[in-house]
Amino acid sequence: MLNYDFSPFYRSTIGFDRLLGLLDKSAGLEASAPSYPPYNIERTGENAYRISLAVAGFADSELSVETREGVLTVRGAKSAQEKDEKRETLYQGIAARAFERRFHLADHVTATQAACENGLLHIDLVREVPEAQKPRAIAIQTAAKTIETKVAAPQSKQAA
Repeated sequence: MLNYDFSPFYRSTIGFDRLLGLLDKSAGLEASAPSYPPYNIERTGENAYRISLAVAGFADSELSVETREGVLTVRGAKSAQEKDEKRETLYQGIAARAFERRFHLADHVTATQAACENGLLHIDLVREVPEAQKPRAIAIQTAAKTIETKVAAPQSKQAA
């Protein structure tokens, strides 16, 4: 059985996420894909984007964000906590496991800032296309036709 990885198409197919998700699900790839932490990708402007990751329970010092060769990597690792002998955890529903989430960035997309607020890590991205690669309009010139018209000067009548 052949397995196809459709993940490279996700970054260039805005609006077809559901279709690609169905293809992944039918190929059986969904179970192996990391699902923690959950995240959103939003468009905040014409060339601006924001990735928001749910990182409840992680301190700023336990998170790291870096970009390298077109890949944005977010890592989180809980520091070792001292066990309190008075407390006993009966149920732990808040995940505190280490994670690493990678996002492949399109050409000319850079991370500008990251901020942790209300349990969400927000990473702002901007696409800055160099001036040399931006499309530019070229004026179309028409061939100028010069038509010379000779206007005969009216002859004046001379009074004799």
